[in-house]
Amino acid sequence: MMQSHLVKDLCLMGPKGCGKSVIAREFAEMLGYTIEPIMLYQDMTARDLLQQRFTLPNGDTAWRPSPLVSAAREGRLVLLDGIHRVNLGTLAVLARLIHDRELSLYDGTRLLRSDRYQALKEELQLSDQELQERSIFPVHPSFRMVALAEPPVVGGGSAPGQQWLGPELLTMFLFHSVRPLGHAEETAIIRAMTPNVPMDAVEQLLHLTHRLRETSDPTAQSLASSLSTRQLLRICRRLSEYPEESVSHAVHKACLSRFLPSLARSALQKNLSSCSIQDPVEPEPQERDLSCQVQDGVLRIGKNTQHMMLMEDILKDFLLGEHLLLVGNQGVGKNKIADRFLHLLNRPREYLQLHRDTTVQTLTLQPSVRDGIIVYEDSPLVKAVKLGHVLVIDEADKAPTNVTCILKTLVESGEMILADGRRIVSGPLEAEGRPGTIPMHPDFRMLVLANRPGFPFLGNDFFGALGDIFSCHAVDNPQPQAELGMLKRYGPDVPDALLERLVSAFGELRNMADQGTITYPYSTREVVNIVRHLQKFPEEGLANVVRNVFDFDSYNKDTREILIAALHKHGIPIGAKPSSVHLAKELALPEHRMTGYWSMNQPGNPPRKLLCPTESHRIDIKGPVFLRVQGYPIERHESRAMSFTEEQAHWQIPISEVNIICDVATAKDAIYVATCNPLRLDTRSTTRWSCTRSRVTRFCTWTWSQGRCVGSCCPLRRSRRPPPRRSSGWWNNKESQESYRLCREFSHKNWLLFYKERGTQLDVLDVLEGQVHTISLPISLQSVFLVAEDRWLLVESETNKKYLLTKPMHMGAEDSGICQLHAISEDAVSTGFGMSSAGGGASVPQGVSSEQLSSENLSAALGQKIVSPNRVVSDPDSFATLVVGFPDLMSPNEVYSFLRKAPLCGGKGSDVFFGGKHRAGPPKRVNCVSLLGANQVVRALPPGDVPLADIYPKDVTPPMTAAYLEVTDLSSKKVKYIPVPRSASVSPYTNWLSKTGLDSLQRSLLEWRNMIGAEDGRPVQITIEQESGQDVSAPKHGKMDPTNAPHVGGNQWAGGTGGRDTAGLGGKGGPYRLDAGHQVTQVTQAEKDAVPEEVKRAAREMAEKAFKERLKEIQMTEYDASTYERFSKAVRRQVQSLRIILDSLQAKGKERQWLKNQALGELDDAKIIDGLTGEKAIYKRRGEQEPELGTPQQKPKRLRLLVDVSGSMYRFNGVDGRLERSMEAVCLVMEALENYEHKFKYDIVGHSGDGFDIELVRSDKVPKNNKERLKVLKPGPLARGGRALTASPQVHAFAIFIGSLGDQADRLQKTLPAGRSFVAMDTKHIPQILQQIFTSTMLSSA
Repeated sequence: MMQSHLVKDLCLMGPKGCGKSVIAREFAEMLGYTIEPIMLYQDMTARDLLQQRFTLPNGDTAWRPSPLVSAAREGRLVLLDGIHRVNLGTLAVLARLIHDRELSLYDGTRLLRSDRYQALKEELQLSDQELQERSIFPVHPSFRMVALAEPPVVGGGSAPGQQWLGPELLTMFLFHSVRPLGHAEETAIIRAMTPNVPMDAVEQLLHLTHRLRETSDPTAQSLASSLSTRQLLRICRRLSEYPEESVSHAVHKACLSRFLPSLARSALQKNLSSCSIQDPVEPEPQERDLSCQVQDGVLRIGKNTQHMMLMEDILKDFLLGEHLLLVGNQGVGKNKIADRFLHLLNRPREYLQLHRDTTVQTLTLQPSVRDGIIVYEDSPLVKAVKLGHVLVIDEADKAPTNVTCILKTLVESGEMILADGRRIVSGPLEAEGRPGTIPMHPDFRMLVLANRPGFPFLGNDFFGALGDIFSCHAVDNPQPQAELGMLKRYGPDVPDALLERLVSAFGELRNMADQGTITYPYSTREVVNIVRHLQKFPEEGLANVVRNVFDFDSYNKDTREILIAALHKHGIPIGAKPSSVHLAKELALPEHRMTGYWSMNQPGNPPRKLLCPTESHRIDIKGPVFLRVQGYPIERHESRAMSFTEEQAHWQIPISEVNIICDVATAKDAIYVATCNPLRLDTRSTTRWSCTRSRVTRFCTWTWSQGRCVGSCCPLRRSRRPPPRRSSGWWNNKESQESYRLCREFSHKNWLLFYKERGTQLDVLDVLEGQVHTISLPISLQSVFLVAEDRWLLVESETNKKYLLTKPMHMGAEDSGICQLHAISEDAVSTGFGMSSAGGGASVPQGVSSEQLSSENLSAALGQKIVSPNRVVSDPDSFATLVVGFPDLMSPNEVYSFLRKAPLCGGKGSDVFFGGKHRAGPPKRVNCVSLLGANQVVRALPPGDVPLADIYPKDVTPPMTAAYLEVTDLSSKKVKYIPVPRSASVSPYTNWLSKTGLDSLQRSLLEWRNMIGAEDGRPVQITIEQESGQDVSAPKHGKMDPTNAPHVGGNQWAGGTGGRDTAGLGGKGGPYRLDAGHQVTQVTQAEKDAVPEEVKRAAREMAEKAFKERLKEIQMTEYDASTYERFSKAVRRQVQSLRIILDSLQAKGKERQWLKNQALGELDDAKIIDGLTGEKAIYKRRGEQEPELGTPQQKPKRLRLLVDVSGSMYRFNGVDGRLERSMEAVCLVMEALENYEHKFKYDIVGHSGDGFDIELVRSDKVPKNNKERLKVLKPGPLARGGRALTASPQVHAFAIFIGSLGDQADRLQKTLPAGRSFVAMDTKHIPQILQQIFTSTMLSSA
C-alpha cells in the first residue's frame, strides 16, 4: 500500500468484515492524513460525488462543492467505501481525476494537477487569488483516494454489485487483496482487544470460524460471512463481560440461525458438533414473582418469560455500547419489545419507518421550499444523533440495501455527510474548528427492526448486507405457555379451552410455514386480534372469528384445504353447523330384578371357613434403573371438528408392526401402553409420547420419579423346578400353556398380585418391602378380583364356585400370617336363605369394581333410598349387576341385575379389534370398566354383540367400525352404543378418547356450540333455487358460446346453470358438470329426483364416452388411466404443496425500480433546485430497469432428477416399498413442474449398473399429459440401475434416500456432507425436502 500510494490511488478488495476499513484508517494515521469518508450507494449520481445545488438566502441557486472536491483541494485522504455498489456510469466521472488529477465541475470550476497549475501560473504571470477568481484551483499533491470493495461474484447473475469489476474500473486503481486473518493473527487481535475473554472459548470460536472459511461447501462458506473478524470481536467483548454464556449461543445469535434455511442450519449444527461446541442444557423454567424492577435508578430484568429473557439478552449488548438489530417474522412483537425495553430504561426515542421508496436523502434530511428557498428539516436520525436519543428504525428490510448501507459509516466511525453539506462527526473533539459539523451524542443508539428476508414478506436482506455491524437478536413467536399467558391478559373472559385450542392450532400453522407447506407464518398478532374480538363480542363463535384471519387464504383452494384440516385437527369447528350433533341413540335399559343372594357361613350349612397359610421370602430387586426415554411426536386429532359426538379426540400410537400390545393403563391425564417385542412402555401425556425400552426377560415394574421413568427388575418367586420347555409359539392361546395373570387394582399402594390359571397359590409382590408373600389355596383358580385391599373374590376353575378371601392389611405382621377363605353360596330368590339353589349354573364375573357406588348413585340405580356397602359386577348375562352389602357385611347380600335378552357371544367372528378368527377360546381380558362417579358401566363389544337393528333405521347401513362402546347408565336407566372408528392402519391400536357422562356431554356440547356461534349466512357461492317447469329429453354437450355469456335455464348452451340436458352446473339431465365461471342457479332436489331413469342412464353413458374419447386423444387405455391415477392420487396433496412452494420461491428479477430524470411522475426530492432553474426532467417513476450492458442473460433454473432404476429397487420393493415411492416421487416432480417451464428446465435420468445417464425425460421434451407421464413411470425403462453423484462446484447435488434396509439410510446420511442428503420414508416429506433445496441453493442467486 505504501508503494502504491507513491504512484496512484489504490483499492482494498476483500470479503465483508475482514478489516478493510481498519487497515485504511491505520494507513492514514501512519501517514498523518485526515480522512474524508464517503459512503457510496447505488442511487448516487455524479452530482452527489462532485457538486450539489443549493439556494442562497435571496433565492438564487448556487453550487456547493462535495467533500471529494474539498479533499482534493486540501490534500486529504478520501475513503470511497463501497465502489462495488455504485453505478459504473457514476464512477466514470472520476476517471479524469484519477488518471490526470484534473476535473471540470458543473459551475465551470476546473481542478488542475499541481505541476500544471504551477506551469499555468508562471505562464500567465497570475497570482493564486487571480486564478481562483477565474475558478481554477490546484489539486493538492498529497490527495489520494483509497477505495474499499467486496470481491466480484464469479459466475454471478445480474444482481447489482455481482459483476462490478470491468476493464474500465481495472485501470483506475492499484488493487490490493485483503484476505481474512489467519488463526494466529485473529487470536492475537482478540487477545489484545479483549484481554479478559476466556481463551478456551476463543479457541473454540476460531476453530469453527476457520473451519467454515476453509471448506469448499458454499453453504458453509455463506455461514462464514456472518462470523467476520468484526463479529468475532463483538462476541469476545460480550464473553469477556459475561463469561458464563456459551459459545454456541453466541454463534447462533451471530448467524441468526433461527431464520436460516434448513440446509444451512443443519450444516451449522454439524460444524458446531465437529468443533465440540455443544448447546447448553437449558435449565428448567422457575417461576419467579419478579419479572423486572427499578430500584435506586437501576433496572433489573428477570427471566420468567420468553420476552423477558430476550430483553435481558438485549440489555447486555446495550450496556456494551452495541447498536441492536431485532429480526423476526411479522407480528411477533418486535415493536412491543422495543417500546417496553426503552420504557424500562427510561430512554427517549426517535421513530423512523422505512419503505421501498426510502432514499438516502429522505433517510437523513427532508427538503422543502419556503419563499423560494430550499430548507432542510432534520430527520429523526439527525435529531437522535444530536440529542442522544435511541433511534428506532422500523421495517428496515423494506428499504433497498443500497440505501440503508449508509448507516455503516455512522455505526463504524460515527461519521455521515448530510445532503445540505453538514457532517455528523463522532464527538465534540472532532467538531472543534470545523464549521457545519454535528457532534454525535455519546448516548446515541440505534435499534433496528426487520422482518426475516424472503417470502412472504418480500423484503431485502438487511441482515446479509449490514448484519455484522449490529448485535443481532432473533425474535420468535412466544412459546405455547407464554403465549397462553399473554392471551389471558388480552381476553380474561375468554374460556381457557378456547385459548389453548388457538395456541395449539397456530403453533402447528407456524410449523407448517417453516416446512413450506403454507406460505404465511401466522404470528401472535393474528391470535391476539382473535382473542380481543372474542373478549369484545363473546356471543360470536370462534369458528366465525377465525375467518377474519383466514378468509384471504380461502381463495386458494389448496391452501384452504390445508388450513381447514389444521383447524379441525385442533378442534376449531370451522364450517360446522350448530345442528350437526350426532350422539349415539339411547335405548331403554331393562328393569332391574332381584336375582338372588350371596351368603357366607349361614346357619344350617356346615362351616366352610378355610385357613390358607402364607409364606414370605425376600427378593432381590435390582435398581432403580434409569431407562433411556425417547420422545416421539404424535398427532392428536380433535374429533368434533364438523359434528359433535361422544368421541373427543384420537391419535395413533407410534408402534411398529412387530410390537405386541400387552396392557393399557391410565393415571390422571396419562395413558400407559406396555408392549413386548421389544419390551417397551409408551406414555401418552398432554404434550408427547415418551417411550422406554428395556431388555428385561423376567419381570419389570415401572414407576415415575421426578419426571423420569425408573425401572425395577426382579424374579417373580424362587423356584427350583427346571424351566418349562418352550412351546412353538408363546403367543398362541393353547390349553396346555400356563399363563400368569396380574391384578393391579392397588398398584398405587405398591403391591401387585399374580396368580396362575388353574393354579393353587397367590403371589403378592410388595415392591417397597422387597418381599413376595405366597398364599397357598385349597382350590384351583380361574380368576381373582380384588374387591377391597383386604378382601378378594376368588372363582374356582372347575365349578365356577365363588370364595371370599380375607387377609390381614399388613402381610408382614408376625401374628397375622393366616388368610381365611369363606365359601359364597349363591341362592335364588325362590329358595330363601340357607337353601341350595337347583341347577348350580353360577355365572362367571368378567369384572368386579374395587370401590363402591356412592349412596346417591346406588339409590338412583335401585330406585329406593339405600345406604349400604356394594360392588358392581359385570358378567355376560346382564348389563350390570349390583351386590348390596358385599363384601363388608357377612349377612346375605342382595343381588340386583339388569338382565340381557341373550348373553354376550364373547366376540366370535372375524372382527379385527377382537381378533376373533385369530384366537381360540375366550379373550385374554374383558374390556369392561365401571365408572362409579358417573354411575355407568362401559364395555367394548364387537359389532356382533350390538343390536344394530335397534340403533340404525332399516334403510341405513351401519358404519364399518372396530368396535362399539356399550355405555350402561344406571341413573338414567339408558344404554347406548358408541361406535369406535377403525384405525387408519392395519394395527388396531389407535387411542381414542370419548366422553360418556351426561353432565360432561352437556357441558362439552354447550362449549362446542359457543365455538361455532350463530350462522352468519355468508355464502361461499351464491346459489339460487328455482323451479324450471321443463322436462328433460336426452343428454348432450350443448353449443359453446364464444362470448361466454351466462345462460340460465334452457337446453341449448354448454356451461349454463339451472338448465336441462346440457353440460353445466345446477341443472338436471346433463351428461357431466361444466363450470364456465358464472353465478350458479340450482334446480330443486325434487326436480333432480324426478328425472327418468333412462335419461340418467343415458347421461352416465355419455359421460363415460366423453372420458374414453379424452383417453383416446392421448392414446391412453382405461387401464393406463387407472394405473396412472394410482400414483397420482397418492401424491396429489404433495403436488399442491410443491406448487405453492414454487410460487413462493420466485426470483425477484422483475422488481420494479425507480427510473429517474423523467418528464412525468413523482417529484424527485434531489431535483427540487433543478426545478427552480427550469429543468423539466425532475421526476421519477416506477418501471422495469433495463439490464446493463454485459449483464448475463436470465435463464431458467436447471434441475436434474437422478433416480435409482437398478434391479434392487424391484427386488426390495416388497420390503420397504422403495420402487412405489420412487415412482410416486417422479410423478410428483413431473406434475408439480407442469406449466413452470419458464422457471425450471428439468430432465430425469436413471442410474444403474449398466450406466449412470439412462435418459428418461429430456429437458426439451417434458411430458405434457398423463399418457406421456405414465410412459416415464412404466417399469420398462426401470430395468437398469447404477450410482453416480457429481461433485462439481457449479452443480448443487443432493441425495434423497426413499428406501432402507434397517438403519442403512441413516448411517449413510451421517457420512455425507451436512445438508446434502435426506431420508424420506414417506412421499409426503419430499415437497418439504425440495423446498429446502430450492431456498438454500437453487434460488439463492435469483
